[in-house]
Amino acid sequence: MKAPYIKTLPLAAVVAMLCQSAHAEGLSLGAAALGSTSVYRGDNTRFYPAPVIDYQGDSFYVHSLLAGYYLWKDPQNQLSVVAAYNPFGFRPSHSDDDQMKRLDKRHGTLMAGLSYSHNAEWGTIRSMLTGDTLDQSNGIVGDLAYLYAFKGDKWAVVPGVGVMWNSANQNKYYYGISSSESRRSGLDSYKPGDSFNPYVEVSARYSFAPQWQAFFTGRYIRLADEVKDSPMVDKSYTGVVMTGISYTF
Repeated sequence: MKAPYIKTLPLAAVVAMLCQSAHAEGLSLGAAALGSTSVYRGDNTRFYPAPVIDYQGDSFYVHSLLAGYYLWKDPQNQLSVVAAYNPFGFRPSHSDDDQMKRLDKRHGTLMAGLSYSHNAEWGTIRSMLTGDTLDQSNGIVGDLAYLYAFKGDKWAVVPGVGVMWNSANQNKYYYGISSSESRRSGLDSYKPGDSFNPYVEVSARYSFAPQWQAFFTGRYIRLADEVKDSPMVDKSYTGVVMTGISYTF
């Protein structure tokens, strides 16, 4: 079976959903449902099953789609080299719009870069900067957020606000329309620049039994003009939600 295409904003909006909450030391496995609102014309909101594979060690970690190696780690600061699969893409056959069916595919890719977070009593600053490594978009994606955790004995709720930055190459690949595509489809050609997309998010978890926990996380993203002005796009926002359960060994 082919891997599903996630049709929303790229790496930070999906990977961060899988790794933004605090993780226990050791190995956790589970299952989740991931839903994304498509920004593309003629495409609908879709839900996908998503395995949860989480390992947190002293120097290395895996959070489903993302793996990292710590360059610096103490209670307040964590700097790591990261690699993550970006499932974001566009498959023309999935669109109900005849013009969109005539466009080229946009593929997922492997992104790599740096992640840094700072933890303090007043909250957490989280950041990530990654670039395409497989010559798909040759784009760069950045994410910067502020989060504050509310915690109880068996639960935690972590709201946050942030902004995503997409380079011009990233936007051109996923939202641009070339001259040849324009001739085939009848859509206007489009070449976007870079963009800043603000968002709000919340994650929650609850330990309902020893070693078992349920979790929910969601993000609402306001699209920048460079994205929503694309003839491929018919929304001014997008969203991602994920919920599931996991077991810690």
